[in-house]
Amino acid sequence: MDKIRVIVAEDNEELRLSMVEYLEGQEDIQVLAEASSGMDALRLMGECTCDVLLLDMIMPNTDGFGVLKMMQHMPLANRPRVIAVTALGRDDFVRRAVMLGAHYYMIKPVDMNVLTQRIRELVAEEEAPRPETENPVKPLPGASLEDKLSNLFLALGIPAHIKGYQFLREAIRLVLDKPDMLGGITKELYPSIAKRFGTTSSKVERAIRHAIEVAWGRGRVDALNQAFGCKVVYQDMKPTNGEFIALIADKLKVDKSA
Repeated sequence: MDKIRVIVAEDNEELRLSMVEYLEGQEDIQVLAEASSGMDALRLMGECTCDVLLLDMIMPNTDGFGVLKMMQHMPLANRPRVIAVTALGRDDFVRRAVMLGAHYYMIKPVDMNVLTQRIRELVAEEEAPRPETENPVKPLPGASLEDKLSNLFLALGIPAHIKGYQFLREAIRLVLDKPDMLGGITKELYPSIAKRFGTTSSKVERAIRHAIEVAWGRGRVDALNQAFGCKVVYQDMKPTNGEFIALIADKLKVDKSA
């Protein structure tokens, strides 16, 4: 099995070296290069083909946000998964990073065990084949399905670095592929997600519930009503996991057929 190729971009030398040392100690991970500035990170991505970029958001010359912007225009043979790392946990910073292309956002100090788990999950997600169905999901007009989900989750205040974010995305994709899964949410949907991410059905259920609770706790339900153009949810009536997944899947189906 090929090793996961990682570039570490972090301007704090002590932290960078400790991250590199820990990652190099993993049998399935190879650190291709390390950068101490945004410009170094961009140069290295042009020279190396990596699977994951660990990106400090506050760096000299060009910060992490600038790197993410420039990456959108780079002719990369393989577009890496990006884990944004920073001491700034503000919601607006998280939303901006994810909107610019970050796949996860981790707050310092970073738990290295959790970081390696996230690296493996992101690569597994990228490589995992989609289930074949009689009616596969076709690309939505305009923005892609991924973009639509990202924008909606951001508007709802569901942070990209929590487990429920990825589980919800996968649940909605699966339900779009196979609507009958909603009828067997505990026997079919949760186990399918758990198998893909190497976890348990109960953890999938709890993580999705937590993500929905985060959205409702932040009072962002109006964003969902605005997306539908009418009142479909209320602040004091939090939907179940199945109701929320069905609601988003129905919205995407309507957009697709419009």
